[in-house]
Amino acid sequence: MTALLYAVSFRSADPARLAQFWGELLGRDVVDDPWGAVALSGTDRPGYRLRFEQADAPKIGQNTIHFDLTSATPEVMQDTIDRARALGGRSIDIGQGSDADHEVMADPDGNEFCVIPAGNTFLADTGFIGGINCDGTQDVGYFWSKTLAWPLVWDQDEETAIQSREGGSKVTWSGPPLMEKHGKARIALDLIAPDGGDLESEVERLTALGARRDDNGQGAAPWVDLKDPDGTDFRLFPAG
Repeated sequence: MTALLYAVSFRSADPARLAQFWGELLGRDVVDDPWGAVALSGTDRPGYRLRFEQADAPKIGQNTIHFDLTSATPEVMQDTIDRARALGGRSIDIGQGSDADHEVMADPDGNEFCVIPAGNTFLADTGFIGGINCDGTQDVGYFWSKTLAWPLVWDQDEETAIQSREGGSKVTWSGPPLMEKHGKARIALDLIAPDGGDLESEVERLTALGARRDDNGQGAAPWVDLKDPDGTDFRLFPAG
């Protein structure tokens, strides 16, 4: 058995406000989180939740992870854009060009996300969060495929993508050149050890695949901070 994708976590100066934005935009409910964060239910397959934690440092630079939201029709796409703006989001320019067919937006904290037009074949078999779009190399896509035991569904021109056999969101890596990192990631993947599994045994498996521990002073926290082979932050929580 392998680690499971438990959550996509946001670090925010106002976690409750950010959770409200994403909860209303995605139609997710606030749920109890055993690790002291504001959390939204996992309704998209494979059932990962969204978590919002306190962070004092301001956002610097562009995030290395963002969501790609899907649209069934042009009307649905426009509705998503309008609702995001009404909830405190805004359209932004990150150099996508005037001919881009997708809408690049930012949530109230400035975290980037994209609204993808109807007819996108790559995200056709996903959920509302069609893609968890990550900055990373081809090799790190292979690492995550082994980490989660999700098969590769794209491997071309140094770009990779994986997807659970249950379907749902794809996790994608865009290949080089890599973006500059600005301290601890504002958005990161959280894993949970498999039921009945030992936390340290899973850490050993992940480090054998190419991850490394990141002892950043988390103290007595029950989770383990790690970095993938590209140096991107993620965490492993204990089972249960």
